[in-house]
Amino acid sequence: MTASPERLILASKSAARRAMLTDVGVPFSVQVADVDEDAVKAAHDPADAAGLAVELARVKALAVSRHDAEAWVLGADQTLSFEGGLVSKAGSLDAARARLMSMRGKAHQLHSGAALARNGQIVWSGVDTATMRVRAFSEVFLDAYLAAEGEHLLACVGSYRLEGMGSQLFEAVEGDYFTVLGLPLWPVLAELRRAGVLTS
Repeated sequence: MTASPERLILASKSAARRAMLTDVGVPFSVQVADVDEDAVKAAHDPADAAGLAVELARVKALAVSRHDAEAWVLGADQTLSFEGGLVSKAGSLDAARARLMSMRGKAHQLHSGAALARNGQIVWSGVDTATMRVRAFSEVFLDAYLAAEGEHLLACVGSYRLEGMGSQLFEAVEGDYFTVLGLPLWPVLAELRRAGVLTS
């Protein structure tokens, strides 16, 4: 197989997204987008968490695309909606503990948005949603979980990583596993084939 003439840049610092693309054989480099996420969130309706995930992905893709017009740039972001509100990353393990306690026995939604840009223009964007049903876990389990995972949880919007011990927090997940990890992988792969980054 000959090397693809099309270059792809991932405009995300997420280790999970890098691992997903690497595992499925997508060639890419990483350039973290320098964007003011708080400003984007402030201008967006907090009730529209799915739309915010797409908007953040678009902003990131465009920020990197403007500096490398010839490459395809994939931006991605994930938001969490719970009881009608938008949930942000916890700033401390105490905050993470309180967040997880509030979600105990309830459902929330993870929205994974992605956008593909080239030459400073968005050529595709999309979002997928997964519903996460949190079980009625004990505080003993929660404390053991927080001790085991530690500060890594502060990088995760829901204060959990499904690919680790965090899967024990749930009784059911409705939706795509890759969406939970932070990327609507199937539509992204379809667009990368269309763009010529992947062989169709």
